[in-house]
Amino acid sequence: MAEGGDAATVAHEAGNAVQETPKAEPEKAAAPAEPAPPAEPAEPTVRTIVLTGHGGYDKLSVQQKPQPKAGKGEVLVRVKAAGLNFSELMVRQGLHDRMTKPPVVLGMEAAGVIEELGEDVSGLEVGQNVICLAQTGMWREIVAVPATNVFIMPEEMSYEEGAAIPLSYLTAYFMLFDFGNLRPGKSLLVHIAAGGVGWAATQLAKTVDNVTIFGTASASKHDAIKENGVDHPIDYRTRDYAEEIKNISPKGVDVVLDPLGGADTSKGLQLLRPMGKIVTYGSANMVKGENRNLMKMAKTLWQSTSVSPVSLVKTNKAIAGFQLAHLTGEIELVRSAFQDILNMYKDGKIKPRIDSVWAFEQVAEAMQQMNERRNIGKVILSPEKEPTKPAEGDAAPTSPLKKKKPSLFRRLSKRASRSKDEGEKKDEVKNAKKESPIKQEEQEKADDNKATNGHVQQTPEDEKIEDEAAEEEKKDEAPAEEPEKIEVAVENPAETDDAKAAAADVVPDDKPVENEEKADGDASQEAN
Repeated sequence: MAEGGDAATVAHEAGNAVQETPKAEPEKAAAPAEPAPPAEPAEPTVRTIVLTGHGGYDKLSVQQKPQPKAGKGEVLVRVKAAGLNFSELMVRQGLHDRMTKPPVVLGMEAAGVIEELGEDVSGLEVGQNVICLAQTGMWREIVAVPATNVFIMPEEMSYEEGAAIPLSYLTAYFMLFDFGNLRPGKSLLVHIAAGGVGWAATQLAKTVDNVTIFGTASASKHDAIKENGVDHPIDYRTRDYAEEIKNISPKGVDVVLDPLGGADTSKGLQLLRPMGKIVTYGSANMVKGENRNLMKMAKTLWQSTSVSPVSLVKTNKAIAGFQLAHLTGEIELVRSAFQDILNMYKDGKIKPRIDSVWAFEQVAEAMQQMNERRNIGKVILSPEKEPTKPAEGDAAPTSPLKKKKPSLFRRLSKRASRSKDEGEKKDEVKNAKKESPIKQEEQEKADDNKATNGHVQQTPEDEKIEDEAAEEEKKDEAPAEEPEKIEVAVENPAETDDAKAAAADVVPDDKPVENEEKADGDASQEAN
């Protein structure tokens, strides 16, 4: 009984255990994923011209950069046009004293529309057309500018004119009226009269009665600068401008505006009348070609004038230097002068000339236009202009490797080789009487018949030449019937046609040097 009962009990418990075994629970559905946080909007960017390093045109590129924001006391302006100045060419080459380390955004003047006002800005409104002036950074689609450097554009002024006025006209204004003290009846020399500053200086000078203006420019630009107000245009390529001025005005001029530097500064001082003034505002003579030229730099610096106060006292002359970029702390002075300039524009007394307008992507071509002295007036960059294909015959800016100038050593070696060749030509002239021209011609034909292995192939032509050569030798060995005539012929080789032709090819050794100096002088003019 006990055993049977135990067995039953065990069976019963086993059955309960089976019943109590928990059933596998169905898998729970995966919890829905939490929604991802909304992506932050991308930071707005603007097209920007960036100088990536000092060098040639390839150091400029259009990049997308974060859009600037209007800070306290600043205005956000959408740029419609920006000015290109010769100083930017010098900065690109690493020659300007404002040696900002690349990468950097260039541009000191622009015109556009106000899009936003920062805190503490008054007197300006969103939507106004304005002109902007800054140390750098204007070559962007949108710029942030201190409100003190923003000027309301006259209604009749275009964006291109607005971008062309600030630097050129302010520079000319301060040089003529502050430093130069230009008054009625005075005379003025304007270098690079077809450039931005030269064009502005001519117009501003004509606001003074009875001012005589001498202006240098290539001959092709004389009609334009005469129409702008230059009384005596001078082609610096073919004339010495100092002599031309002295022929017209023996005592010289009262004011000289000098953007060239070097030897031209010395000439300018010599041209001044007593109580005259020269204002130097650049060193364009340093810039030659696409890249920095160390020889040109050294030459310009070496030729620069060193003037002592004593020498100025003895001659009753004055020399001054000007650069608008260094007037940053004199904003009220700048604003007052610029307001005068805008009033002159409204009165029709001045009007900038626009040479050409280029897309941002063609900044290299725009710089080449100025670097090669092809512009008349101001060169403008526009972020809204579409790039255009160059016209037929217009060369695109080339890389430094393609335009690299031979070194001084190579030029001197070539000159020495040329001198050697000329010496050999002179020897040939002296020997022309001793050798028959027929013999020389047929000897050249015989040389052409030489085999490539170095042996001579005997031909009937060769035999004929040898026979004639033998006859010539016999004649040379025979006593001359008129020895005096032979002697005169040797001393005066020009008596034979062959000698005349050879003598015509001889070039004096110093002639290439003169031409090279002239070429260097040409490159110094017509900047900006």
